Amino acid sequence: MPARILAANPKPFAPVAIDPVTLDIIENALRNARIEMDATLVRTAMSPGIREQGDAFPLIADPEGRMIVGQFGSFIGGFLRAYEGTIEDGDMIFLSDPYSCEGAISHSNDWLVLLPVFRGGRLVAWTAMFGHQSDIGGKVAGSMPIDARSIFEEGVRIPPVKIYARGQYNGDLVRLVMHQTRKPDWCAADLNALIASCRVAARRVDEMCARFGDDIYVSATQALLERNHRAMKALIESSVGVDPVTFEDYICDDGVGYGPYKIRCSMRRDGSKVILDFTGTDPQSAASINFYLNENMFKMFFGIYMIMVFDPQIMFNDGFYDLIEVKIPEGSLLKPRYPAALSGRTHALGRIFDILGGLLGQRTPEFLCAAGFSSSPHLMYSGRDKAGDWFQLFQIGFGGIPGKPFGDGPDGHSLWPGFTNVPNEFLERYFPLRIERYEALADTGGAGRYRGGNGILMTYRFLAAGTVSIHDDRWFMYPWGVNGGKPGQRARKILEKADGTQTIVANKLDSLAVEDGDLLHFITWGGGGWGDPLDREADLVAKEIRQGLVTSAGALAYGVVADADGVLDMAATDVLRAKMRAEAAPPALFDRGGEIEDLRARCEAETGLPAPRPPVWTFAAAAE
Repeated sequence: MPARILAANPKPFAPVAIDPVTLDIIENALRNARIEMDATLVRTAMSPGIREQGDAFPLIADPEGRMIVGQFGSFIGGFLRAYEGTIEDGDMIFLSDPYSCEGAISHSNDWLVLLPVFRGGRLVAWTAMFGHQSDIGGKVAGSMPIDARSIFEEGVRIPPVKIYARGQYNGDLVRLVMHQTRKPDWCAADLNALIASCRVAARRVDEMCARFGDDIYVSATQALLERNHRAMKALIESSVGVDPVTFEDYICDDGVGYGPYKIRCSMRRDGSKVILDFTGTDPQSAASINFYLNENMFKMFFGIYMIMVFDPQIMFNDGFYDLIEVKIPEGSLLKPRYPAALSGRTHALGRIFDILGGLLGQRTPEFLCAAGFSSSPHLMYSGRDKAGDWFQLFQIGFGGIPGKPFGDGPDGHSLWPGFTNVPNEFLERYFPLRIERYEALADTGGAGRYRGGNGILMTYRFLAAGTVSIHDDRWFMYPWGVNGGKPGQRARKILEKADGTQTIVANKLDSLAVEDGDLLHFITWGGGGWGDPLDREADLVAKEIRQGLVTSAGALAYGVVADADGVLDMAATDVLRAKMRAEAAPPALFDRGGEIEDLRARCEAETGLPAPRPPVWTFAAAAE
């Protein structure tokens, strides 16, 4: 039974025609309220993941729960369908269990707060915010065990409950939840920050309603949804073909020795509607790399990608959802059956954007982007410092962004545009470590007319014994290049002991013991290149040698001859490029760096790690 909204005044809102000036004022006020939600959060949260990196996602929705402004799309519909309680004025909902909200949040570390906004007994809006908690209990510090076989191993799961009921705070609930975490101080502060951001947005909505009237405000939100619908309809009809196209990509491994795991999606247009079908995606993993993909969330991913590629001025919201149909097979990697583990879902989440690029670009290769939105590298470091106090770090790293039709991919940039790095000064002040190197690693971006962004080399020197956990991907499967561009380099991690001994370690591992003085060289993948590298300006390649982004050896992939100081030999370059053009095969639309079996054969020689074994399905496969 879905949630029941108990409104003292059930009178429907009267539709009102909105003049363009009023609509523009309300639209920009909503944009500012969404920004104020973020500002409130970072000023009141404590964990570096939220406070420094911004790993939190705001939302302001209409009375039906459709996102008007936000970042991740609306998760309210899934919650309302799954929640069996009532919603009243003064309530606030708190939850973290993906299975209780149709995957609206995708693992239990994400805590979600939902605030219904009432005026005069009528529900006029929703505000919401969710953010990643650094620890929620479970079998490992950080609460994201790679080898988890069920969600029960991943820490506390919070079903939809009222943290406020008719304005009364449920302190016992909060004490119970905080009793499960290794970092109750951070989690309590972060929860209060989520609550504060929702209240700030609710106050701004109330002010807009007071200024313009409830009916005008609600009518304006509907006008914004309708405007987005019209814009997306035009984009879909002009950019998506009626003939189906298919693309597939792979998660390298599951952290327990098996992989790669295929994600397959087909796309076609039927009239004004896009059908996106994940039939052919591999069955769910026995480990934690499953991603419970909410259909509405994927619709938002699709919409954001379309808007950013074709018309970045459009304000995205949920108005276009009826133009998209998403089919995800039950029991697949993207819709696992309860109680499958979900804590390592970030790799599939990142890979979805690469798949969208591969789908949307096939019909219009001039808009095709390479691969590079490939994962979200995590590092966890915990233990007791020399004073005996517990410390625990959760940090998100960045890889290379793909080359694109209009320029190079940024070096070492976040998958999420609103994320920032944790400043090294912050890390060194609050944790027993020192950052020895932090740089874009030359030649890791795929060569192309437009270069893929370089990955990052971040070297940590640990100053206290402890344990490290790593979550990363793109170490086995290359980030592919497009339109003749070359693949980016793969991720790798190297542990260097105090005596100089180096060991290549896995990109997914839990509880690696480290000692005082050990170094971890944390290297992320580079983005794929776009276009023929021989078409890149030779002077630009020479300049990038001087900047430390390309080496003189790496410049040969562009047919450029220059010394280590970036002094260009143009005559030799012309000769080399002519030779390379004469010997080149026709450019591939996608360059994956080799077929899977070829990569298996040469994996250990290239990566220092054994190749993942083909997955063995120990449960019913997803329906085809």
